[in-house]
Amino acid sequence: MRLCIPLHNRKNALFTGHDLGAENWATFASLIETCKLGGINPQDYLTDVLTRIVLRSDADPIDDLLPYNWVDSRSVASAVVDQAA
Repeated sequence: MRLCIPLHNRKNALFTGHDLGAENWATFASLIETCKLGGINPQDYLTDVLTRIVLRSDADPIDDLLPYNWVDSRSVASAVVDQAA
């Protein structure tokens, strides 16, 4: 039995249950693959971006949250703390 089976593949998309579920699955699969291509940890990216979305106002632009523009806010915060010390 293989233990390292990818969480998302073409066959998993067949069992989304609803058209909206399939669209949501495709969105997350696309974000995860884009992160992998850019050398970004997908879990760190999604955790940071979802937190930022909750804290943003509706007028804030979202271009900086795309994987190829994203800067990890935790690494920026730790760099500021290191410079202050």
